[in-house]
Amino acid sequence: MLNRVVIVGGGTAGWMTASYLKAAFGDRIDITLVESGKVGTIGVGEATFSDIRHFFEFLGLKEEDWMPACNATYKLAVRFENWREPGHYFYHPFEQMRSVNGHPLADWWLQDGPTDRFDKDCFVMASVIDAGLSPRRLDGTLLDQPFDEGAGEMQGLTMSEHQGKTQFPYAYHFEAALLAKYLTAYAVERGVTHVVDDVTDVALDERGWISGVRTAGHGELTGDLFVDCTGFRGLLLNKALGEPFVSYQDTLPNDSAVALQVPMDMEERGIRPCTTATAQDAGWIWTIPLMGRVGTGYVYARDYLSPEEAERTLRAFVGPAAADVEANHIRMRIGRSRDSWVRNCVAVGLSSGFVEPLESTGIFFIHHAIEQLAKNFPGADWDPTHRDRYNDAVAHVMDGVREFLVLHYAAAKRSDTRYWRDAKTRPVPDGLAARIERWRTQLPDSETVFPYYHGLPPYSYMCVLLGMGGIEVKPSPALALADPAAARREFDAIREKTRHLTATLPRAYDYFSRLR
Repeated sequence: MLNRVVIVGGGTAGWMTASYLKAAFGDRIDITLVESGKVGTIGVGEATFSDIRHFFEFLGLKEEDWMPACNATYKLAVRFENWREPGHYFYHPFEQMRSVNGHPLADWWLQDGPTDRFDKDCFVMASVIDAGLSPRRLDGTLLDQPFDEGAGEMQGLTMSEHQGKTQFPYAYHFEAALLAKYLTAYAVERGVTHVVDDVTDVALDERGWISGVRTAGHGELTGDLFVDCTGFRGLLLNKALGEPFVSYQDTLPNDSAVALQVPMDMEERGIRPCTTATAQDAGWIWTIPLMGRVGTGYVYARDYLSPEEAERTLRAFVGPAAADVEANHIRMRIGRSRDSWVRNCVAVGLSSGFVEPLESTGIFFIHHAIEQLAKNFPGADWDPTHRDRYNDAVAHVMDGVREFLVLHYAAAKRSDTRYWRDAKTRPVPDGLAARIERWRTQLPDSETVFPYYHGLPPYSYMCVLLGMGGIEVKPSPALALADPAAARREFDAIREKTRHLTATLPRAYDYFSRLR
């Protein structure tokens, strides 16, 4: 029986893995997590996909259990500022695109939209976010939209199985270090052995499989399955087992970030419940509102900008509140390991792969990988079928997200610096160029986006194309022959629903104060 798991590395990836596997297999599995007391959490993985709620549901955790402990807030969308031109913004919300007579509402908007704002005409969330409101009322009930809370038939499904069945209206922002701390207590209470020590060596047997990891103070830790959560170092998978890394840098040049954790009076400032990505001369700045502080950082390409210039730009962007805040400079390894499961080692998190954090996919990658590991957990015979299914699923997710992120730069109208001009001529992944040509005359649908599960539904592609403004798209010719009356009624219904919600929902800060 194969049931001894050693997780090397803590942080978000390590403790999410330990917690999930314990929740999945209970006492039938023996888990040891070893982490250095000297290596901190990178601390920029603070925004998520809406699917992350299934992780907490699987662990049996309610929002009131973990959110206050992690200074967490809601995220209803990504807000893109200045990608088209200075002063312009648009939202990519967690809200499915409505359909009218077989065509997405965005198609009708292209034909004859009520205003020049597709996000406010086609979704209610854009106006809710602009007003700084909570998607839950003070009594905890969800805004009265046709959103599925995840009950009944949705329980127990993996993310890939429930995509398309529902769209939950929000994800989360949280302090990554505090989430790791919370999950440490959760996992240890349920029997995970926690070893704080430095791994000095990885021992291989005669087959080249990992037999154990040697530590400075606890000797050798042995197991059956080893999970590499050592971040960009890839201590087990890349260094000990020599698995090659496949770079995405040719299509996604941003390789660095500088981050600040800025204390602020959030009651006075207010909480805009979204992640904001503000375009800059050589990349973009994220802004993530938490309870008590704002997380912010400049993601950039060193070919175009020095770390010193990036830090100066970020501090000027934040203003006086950033004056005494220590900056954290990060080199990012953009791409993925060729295979994330090799022999008896599975990589989860940054050691598996990473793309820049533009659509908050880092924690999504972790969650997806853990689900796939639990689904394909090996037996004593180490049947390679499970390994191959895991590797395919992880590779497809990362390659698909890569395509989606490249589209942001290819579609951005901005061209005022060399960085943004180069974005128009940079190579794109195989298949994306042909897809873009199709989308010019017909908006993306399930048959024309990246063909494997990668977490992004077709409406996400529509939002990027319509919002960025650099690729001309046209409505379907069929709409010229169709009666627009039903579409106009839908636009009116969204406008009326927006008026109702913005008049009745509480401020986001007030909701979280009550939750605490």
